[in-house]
Amino acid sequence: MKKYNLIFTFLILAILVSCSPSTKIIGSWTGPNTPSEPYKSIFVTGITENLVARQTFENDIDAQLEARKVTAVSSFDIIPPGFRATEENKEATLKAIREGGSDAILTVALLDQTSETRYVPGTTMYSPMSYGGYYGRFYGYYSYYNPVMYDPGYYATDKNYYLEMNLYDANTEQLVWSAQSETTNPSSIETFSRSFSELVVNQLIKDGLISGK
Repeated sequence: MKKYNLIFTFLILAILVSCSPSTKIIGSWTGPNTPSEPYKSIFVTGITENLVARQTFENDIDAQLEARKVTAVSSFDIIPPGFRATEENKEATLKAIREGGSDAILTVALLDQTSETRYVPGTTMYSPMSYGGYYGRFYGYYSYYNPVMYDPGYYATDKNYYLEMNLYDANTEQLVWSAQSETTNPSSIETFSRSFSELVVNQLIKDGLISGK
C-alpha cells in the first residue's frame, strides 16, 4: 500500500506540473531615444474595456513600482471608463498626464489569446526489487502491481495569453521601450496580475528604464 501511495502521489504531481500556470517575458526592445537618466514617475494604463482586469493590473504594477521608489500614477482619474481617444481630447489628456508629474507612460494591452490541445502520454512505472516477497508467486506479484503500473494518457487544453507593454516618454510621446509576455493557464486574474506585474517591473529595471533603488 505504501508503494501504491507513493506512485499515486507522483502521478498527481506530474499532472499538476504539466498544467501549472506560468508567465514569462518573451522579448524586450529598448529604443535609441532612451533618456540618460532612469524615469522616476510613470503613468500606468491598461488598454481594455474589462474594468476589473484594468484596475487589477494597474494597481499591481503601481505597487511594484512604488516598492522600488518609482512614483506610479494610475490612469482612472485621467482616463475614466468609456474614454475614447480622439484628436480633440489628445492635448488635454497629455497635459493632465504631464501636470501630474509623470515623465513616462506605460501601456499594457492584450495582443492575442490562444487555446492549444495537447496529448499527455500515459506513465508506466517500473521499479524492480530483489527476488522474493511479491516476486515469489505470480498472482501476488500481479495483483500488487496491476492497479498502479500504468496511468492512461489524456488530452489537456492550454490557454495562452500574449500581452504587450509599451513605455513612452511623456514629453516627446516617443516609444522608448517595448516588451511582450506569454502566460499559460492563469489560475485567476489576481494571481496572474501579481506575477505579471513583478516580471514587467523587473524587466524595466534590467533594461535600465527605471533604477529600482
